[in-house]
Amino acid sequence: MPLSETTILVTRNGMGDADPALQTKLISTYLRLLDENDLLPAVICFYAEGVKLAVNGSAVLASLHSLEAKGVRIVLCSTCLNFYGLEDEVAVGIVGGMTDIIEAQVKAAKVITL
Repeated sequence: MPLSETTILVTRNGMGDADPALQTKLISTYLRLLDENDLLPAVICFYAEGVKLAVNGSAVLASLHSLEAKGVRIVLCSTCLNFYGLEDEVAVGIVGGMTDIIEAQVKAAKVITL
């Protein structure tokens, strides 16, 4: 199955259940490798603490900008951004809602949660 039929859900401000520095390193590597190898999912949805990865100051913005430029749809949960007071800090992607996240999941042949 091509990755282009895949939706990736990012729910943490990093990847895995580890020290925050390691979580950041892991998600940075993951996104960089997707980008460098043109492994392009249809959509990457960021919600819960995951929205913190798509705002000003995030360590993964370069990869996210590049993935978006290659056609990957980046969706950020508006409720989550508002909860963390980050609605004015969005640096990449579109601000959407739970309906957008559900739509991405339903349309996907495969959903990966990080």
